[in-house]
Amino acid sequence: MLIARAPVRISFAGGGTDLEAYYAEHGGMVVSTTIDKYFYVFLTPNHGGSLQLTSSDYRAFYRHANGHLLLWDGDLRLPKAVLHEFGIDEGLSIFLASEVPPGTGLGSSSTVAVALVKALSTYVGRPMSRCEIAELACRIEIDKLGEPIGRQDQYEAAFGGINAIYFEATGTEVERLEISVAARRALEASLLLFFTGSSRHASQILRQQRESISRREPVVVESLHFMRAAALECRQRLLAADVEGLGALLDRCWSEKKRLARGISNPQIDHWYEVARSHGALGGKVTGAGGGGFLLLVCPPECQTVLTEALEREALYRMDFHLEDAGAKVLTNTSSWLRMEAAVA
Repeated sequence: MLIARAPVRISFAGGGTDLEAYYAEHGGMVVSTTIDKYFYVFLTPNHGGSLQLTSSDYRAFYRHANGHLLLWDGDLRLPKAVLHEFGIDEGLSIFLASEVPPGTGLGSSSTVAVALVKALSTYVGRPMSRCEIAELACRIEIDKLGEPIGRQDQYEAAFGGINAIYFEATGTEVERLEISVAARRALEASLLLFFTGSSRHASQILRQQRESISRREPVVVESLHFMRAAALECRQRLLAADVEGLGALLDRCWSEKKRLARGISNPQIDHWYEVARSHGALGGKVTGAGGGGFLLLVCPPECQTVLTEALEREALYRMDFHLEDAGAKVLTNTSSWLRMEAAVA
């Protein structure tokens, strides 16, 4: 068996500038971090049998008969596309599971792609750097599957840690933000995540943003310029251990982000955010493209009990988490001797 995992992420600033329609002309920048919630891939050789895929999150199962062309459509299209990229269409059972619900704004779709690329590249004996893993995940999602997404999530999941990520037409650069132990503890102690109880497909929101950028709509382009500048400020706030300033920045960014596309917020989300602000939150945002998922807040520790109680009365649920630095990794790998055993048999 081979077990691999990749972490989900929370994005602080710059989201949307990682869309090619924007960064190819203006250059993009995001600041984000991974957290200790993971997507797992379990690979088990099937000794020359069929290819089988099982997803606990989507309650889906797929069996691919030997000798047939593997198409990346229908249920589980993303894992099918990754398998096709590695030329695997038989002799393997794959189980997929996540610690967070899909469609909740933590970059889970791209984390799936990264975890699968890490697992399968290891299984077939094709070592890949973190950059190569992220690039292949991007190519599969954006080019092969035609998803209207950016490149932040794949790079964050592959590298792990607190990063400033820069996007240009010529390539992507990851800068690990080396903050002090005390600053990291203060940041972690001030971040809260609340599940809103709803998930959404970000594709429609992101597709609308991409089309607006392509049409050079002034409101959207100006908002993304603001987001790029905010990412630079966010980097500075983190390096200076200015958690209060980070909260104020996220508050400004959330107001600006709602101008990017319809569906990013709604009256219910706006109400929850105001409840949080009135109970001590310095700022925050809805994770990912918006529309649902998790509410990320920056709140002083002394206010968190009152804030948590207030949001729980609104039927939101707090998820405990820690920051993580490992990125995509293989946890267990006995696949080599299993493949040899199958060959001998």
